[in-house]
Amino acid sequence: MTMKKCNLTLEIARWLSPELALTLSCEFSYAEQDPFAVTLVLDTDSECPVRWVLSRDMLADGLSARSGEGDVVLWPLYDLPDGEASSFCLRLVNTHTALFEIPAEPVAQWLDHTYAMVPRGTEMDGVNWDELSQPAD
Repeated sequence: MTMKKCNLTLEIARWLSPELALTLSCEFSYAEQDPFAVTLVLDTDSECPVRWVLSRDMLADGLSARSGEGDVVLWPLYDLPDGEASSFCLRLVNTHTALFEIPAEPVAQWLDHTYAMVPRGTEMDGVNWDELSQPAD
């Protein structure tokens, strides 16, 4: 059985201060075999890209409202005349804090594609519970 995957590559901003942002590339990836998770690889062009695994639903929720807590928090930036968000912020905390601004529309369209692959609420439908409950050899 072939597992479906989808990816999205974007240019995003990493805010170093309120006045200074660097542009870097990132890639969102989603695989049907891990239906709750989205992998985000930041600075994909560098020798040391950074990889984070996020909740797919948290990412989707962060496009319209504050979402997450602790090490990962997202919130929309409502700045369009119609009251819509053109982008959203992603704050990641490890040993340092990093703040990224990401375009909302391409991420929303990409997330729609992931939900077409595995609809919200059906993530556990493909789990073979009998196989998982077998004792290890």
